[in-house]
Amino acid sequence: MFIFESSYFLFIIPPLLLSLWASWRTKSAFKKYSGIRTASGMTGAQAAERLLQQAGINDVKIVQTAGVLSDHYNPVSKTLALSQAVHSSSSVAAIGVACHEAGHAIQHASGYFPLWLRSALVPTAQIGSKLGYWVMVIGLFLASSTGPSVIYIGAALFSATLLFQIVTLPVEFDASKRAKELAFQYGIVLDQERAGMARVLNAAALTYVAAAISTLMTLLYFLSRARR
Repeated sequence: MFIFESSYFLFIIPPLLLSLWASWRTKSAFKKYSGIRTASGMTGAQAAERLLQQAGINDVKIVQTAGVLSDHYNPVSKTLALSQAVHSSSSVAAIGVACHEAGHAIQHASGYFPLWLRSALVPTAQIGSKLGYWVMVIGLFLASSTGPSVIYIGAALFSATLLFQIVTLPVEFDASKRAKELAFQYGIVLDQERAGMARVLNAAALTYVAAAISTLMTLLYFLSRARR
Protein backbone atom coordinates (compact mmCIF):
# COMPACT_ATOMS: atom_id res chain seq x y z
CA MET A 1 0.00 0.00 0.00
CA PHE A 2 1.37 3.40 -0.94
CA ILE A 3 0.78 5.56 2.14
CA PHE A 4 1.76 8.91 0.74
CA GLU A 5 -0.74 9.12 -2.09
CA SER A 6 -1.41 12.34 -4.01
CA SER A 7 -3.88 13.60 -1.41
CA TYR A 8 -1.11 13.42 1.20
CA PHE A 9 0.87 16.06 -0.67
CA LEU A 10 -2.22 18.22 -1.03
CA PHE A 11 -2.58 18.18 2.74
CA ILE A 12 1.11 18.53 3.60
CA ILE A 13 2.87 20.62 0.93
CA PRO A 14 0.97 23.92 1.47
CA PRO A 15 1.62 24.05 5.25
CA LEU A 16 5.22 22.91 4.63
CA LEU A 17 5.74 25.83 2.26
CA LEU A 18 4.13 28.15 4.81
CA SER A 19 6.52 26.88 7.49
CA LEU A 20 9.54 27.41 5.25
CA TRP A 21 8.37 30.91 4.36
CA ALA A 22 7.75 31.81 8.01
CA SER A 23 11.19 30.51 8.99
CA TRP A 24 12.84 32.46 6.18
CA ARG A 25 10.97 35.62 7.11
CA THR A 26 11.99 35.30 10.76
CA LYS A 27 15.66 34.79 9.95
CA SER A 28 15.56 37.59 7.39
CA ALA A 29 13.98 40.08 9.79
CA PHE A 30 16.35 39.11 12.59
CA LYS A 31 19.37 39.51 10.31
CA LYS A 32 18.18 42.89 9.04
CA TYR A 33 17.47 44.40 12.44
CA SER A 34 20.53 42.80 14.03
CA GLY A 35 22.47 45.41 12.07
CA ILE A 36 20.54 48.34 13.54
CA ARG A 37 21.70 49.51 16.97
CA THR A 38 19.22 51.05 19.41
CA ALA A 39 19.75 54.61 20.63
CA SER A 40 19.65 53.48 24.27
CA GLY A 41 22.64 51.18 23.73
CA MET A 42 21.21 48.62 26.11
CA THR A 43 22.05 44.97 25.47
CA GLY A 44 19.44 42.25 25.29
CA ALA A 45 20.33 41.09 28.79
CA GLN A 46 20.06 44.61 30.19
CA ALA A 47 16.73 45.19 28.46
CA ALA A 48 15.30 41.96 29.86
CA GLU A 49 16.60 42.87 33.31
CA ARG A 50 14.94 46.30 33.08
CA LEU A 51 11.57 44.76 32.27
CA LEU A 52 11.87 42.27 35.12
CA GLN A 53 12.87 44.95 37.61
CA GLN A 54 9.99 47.20 36.58
CA ALA A 55 7.62 44.26 37.07
CA GLY A 56 9.04 43.64 40.55
CA ILE A 57 10.54 40.28 39.56
CA ASN A 58 13.81 39.53 41.36
CA ASP A 59 14.02 35.74 41.29
CA VAL A 60 14.58 35.17 37.56
CA LYS A 61 18.14 34.47 36.46
CA ILE A 62 19.30 35.74 33.06
CA VAL A 63 21.91 33.49 31.44
CA GLN A 64 23.59 33.14 28.06
CA THR A 65 22.93 29.98 26.05
CA ALA A 66 24.42 28.45 22.92
CA GLY A 67 22.67 28.28 19.56
CA VAL A 68 20.96 30.65 17.17
CA LEU A 69 17.51 31.96 18.16
CA SER A 70 17.55 29.45 21.03
CA ASP A 71 16.21 32.04 23.46
CA HIS A 72 13.62 30.81 25.94
CA TYR A 73 12.19 31.18 29.41
CA ASN A 74 12.03 28.17 31.72
CA PRO A 75 9.22 28.62 34.28
CA VAL A 76 10.40 25.62 36.31
CA SER A 77 13.92 26.92 37.01
CA LYS A 78 12.92 30.57 36.53
CA THR A 79 15.74 31.01 34.05
CA LEU A 80 15.69 33.38 31.09
CA ALA A 81 18.20 32.04 28.55
CA LEU A 82 19.40 34.36 25.80
CA SER A 83 21.48 33.30 22.82
CA GLN A 84 24.84 34.96 22.24
CA ALA A 85 23.44 37.08 19.39
CA VAL A 86 20.83 38.47 21.78
CA HIS A 87 22.43 38.48 25.23
CA SER A 88 25.25 40.95 24.52
CA SER A 89 23.87 42.78 21.49
CA SER A 90 22.23 46.20 21.53
CA SER A 91 20.50 45.74 18.18
CA VAL A 92 16.79 46.26 17.60
CA ALA A 93 16.40 42.53 16.90
CA ALA A 94 18.20 41.52 20.10
CA ILE A 95 16.13 43.88 22.22
CA GLY A 96 12.94 42.52 20.67
CA VAL A 97 13.78 38.89 21.37
CA ALA A 98 15.07 39.58 24.89
CA CYS A 99 12.00 41.61 25.85
CA HIS A 100 9.74 38.90 24.38
CA GLU A 101 11.33 36.30 26.66
CA ALA A 102 11.08 38.69 29.58
CA GLY A 103 7.40 38.93 28.68
CA HIS A 104 7.09 35.20 29.38
CA ALA A 105 8.67 35.68 32.80
CA ILE A 106 6.17 38.46 33.52
CA GLN A 107 3.35 36.16 32.39
CA HIS A 108 4.60 33.53 34.82
CA ALA A 109 4.86 35.96 37.73
CA SER A 110 1.37 37.34 37.07
CA GLY A 111 -0.22 33.90 36.84
CA TYR A 112 -1.13 34.17 33.16
CA PHE A 113 -3.39 31.14 32.67
CA PRO A 114 -2.49 30.18 29.06
CA LEU A 115 1.19 29.92 30.08
CA TRP A 116 0.28 27.65 32.99
CA LEU A 117 -1.88 25.54 30.69
CA ARG A 118 0.87 25.25 28.08
CA SER A 119 3.34 24.09 30.74
CA ALA A 120 0.84 21.51 31.99
CA LEU A 121 0.37 20.17 28.45
CA VAL A 122 4.09 19.66 27.74
CA PRO A 123 4.35 15.98 28.87
CA THR A 124 1.19 14.96 26.99
CA ALA A 125 2.23 16.88 23.89
CA GLN A 126 5.65 15.22 23.86
CA ILE A 127 4.07 11.77 24.00
CA GLY A 128 1.51 12.66 21.34
CA SER A 129 4.13 14.11 19.03
CA LYS A 130 6.45 11.09 19.21
CA LEU A 131 3.89 8.30 19.41
CA GLY A 132 0.69 9.57 17.82
CA TYR A 133 2.05 10.04 14.29
CA TRP A 134 3.56 6.54 14.08
CA VAL A 135 0.45 4.91 15.50
CA MET A 136 -1.55 6.56 12.70
CA VAL A 137 0.97 5.34 10.11
CA ILE A 138 0.77 1.79 11.47
CA GLY A 139 -3.01 1.98 11.21
CA LEU A 140 -2.70 2.47 7.45
CA PHE A 141 -0.99 -0.91 7.11
CA LEU A 142 -3.56 -2.87 9.09
CA ALA A 143 -6.66 -4.58 7.76
CA SER A 144 -9.72 -2.46 7.05
CA SER A 145 -11.46 -3.94 10.10
CA THR A 146 -8.85 -2.70 12.58
CA GLY A 147 -6.88 -0.01 10.75
CA PRO A 148 -9.34 2.86 11.22
CA SER A 149 -9.58 2.21 14.96
CA VAL A 150 -5.79 2.33 15.30
CA ILE A 151 -5.66 5.54 13.27
CA TYR A 152 -8.26 7.11 15.55
CA ILE A 153 -6.19 6.14 18.60
CA GLY A 154 -3.10 7.68 17.04
CA ALA A 155 -5.11 10.78 16.10
CA ALA A 156 -6.26 11.18 19.71
CA LEU A 157 -2.63 11.07 20.85
CA PHE A 158 -1.50 13.40 18.08
CA SER A 159 -4.28 15.85 18.95
CA ALA A 160 -2.43 16.63 22.17
CA THR A 161 0.31 18.18 20.06
CA LEU A 162 -2.21 20.31 18.19
CA LEU A 163 -3.82 21.42 21.45
CA PHE A 164 -0.41 22.42 22.81
CA GLN A 165 0.34 24.45 19.68
CA ILE A 166 -3.04 26.18 19.78
CA VAL A 167 -2.54 27.15 23.43
CA THR A 168 0.95 28.37 22.53
CA LEU A 169 -0.43 31.01 20.14
CA PRO A 170 -1.98 33.37 22.73
CA VAL A 171 1.07 32.84 24.97
CA GLU A 172 3.46 33.98 22.25
CA PHE A 173 1.25 36.80 20.96
CA ASP A 174 0.78 38.17 24.48
CA ALA A 175 4.53 38.02 25.25
CA SER A 176 5.26 39.98 22.06
CA LYS A 177 2.57 42.53 22.88
CA ARG A 178 4.05 43.07 26.34
CA ALA A 179 7.54 43.36 24.87
CA LYS A 180 6.58 46.00 22.31
CA GLU A 181 4.63 48.08 24.81
CA LEU A 182 7.02 47.87 27.77
CA ALA A 183 10.24 48.35 25.79
CA PHE A 184 8.88 51.65 24.51
CA GLN A 185 7.33 52.64 27.84
CA TYR A 186 10.63 52.18 29.71
CA GLY A 187 12.71 53.98 27.08
CA ILE A 188 14.55 50.91 25.85
CA VAL A 189 13.55 51.62 22.24
CA LEU A 190 12.36 54.75 20.46
CA ASP A 191 9.12 54.84 18.50
CA GLN A 192 10.83 54.24 15.13
CA GLU A 193 12.88 51.40 16.64
CA ARG A 194 9.72 49.79 18.00
CA ALA A 195 8.49 49.35 14.42
CA GLY A 196 11.55 47.24 13.55
CA MET A 197 11.20 45.31 16.79
CA ALA A 198 7.58 44.56 15.88
CA ARG A 199 8.61 43.20 12.48
CA VAL A 200 11.00 40.74 14.11
CA LEU A 201 8.45 39.54 16.66
CA ASN A 202 5.57 39.37 14.18
CA ALA A 203 7.68 37.26 11.82
CA ALA A 204 8.57 34.91 14.67
CA ALA A 205 4.88 34.59 15.59
CA LEU A 206 4.16 33.28 12.11
CA THR A 207 6.32 30.23 12.77
CA TYR A 208 3.95 29.18 15.57
CA VAL A 209 0.93 29.70 13.34
CA ALA A 210 2.57 27.65 10.58
CA ALA A 211 3.40 24.83 13.00
CA ALA A 212 -0.20 24.62 14.22
CA ILE A 213 -1.55 24.59 10.66
CA SER A 214 0.92 21.87 9.65
CA THR A 215 -0.11 19.67 12.59
CA LEU A 216 -3.81 20.25 11.85
CA MET A 217 -3.43 19.30 8.18
CA THR A 218 -1.48 16.15 9.07
CA LEU A 219 -4.22 15.15 11.49
CA LEU A 220 -6.94 15.82 8.91
CA TYR A 221 -5.12 13.71 6.32
CA PHE A 222 -5.00 10.63 8.52
CA LEU A 223 -8.59 11.09 9.64
CA SER A 224 -9.66 11.30 6.00
CA ARG A 225 -7.85 8.02 5.33
CA ALA A 226 -9.54 6.37 8.32
CA ARG A 227 -12.97 7.42 7.06
CA ARG A 228 -12.25 5.76 3.72
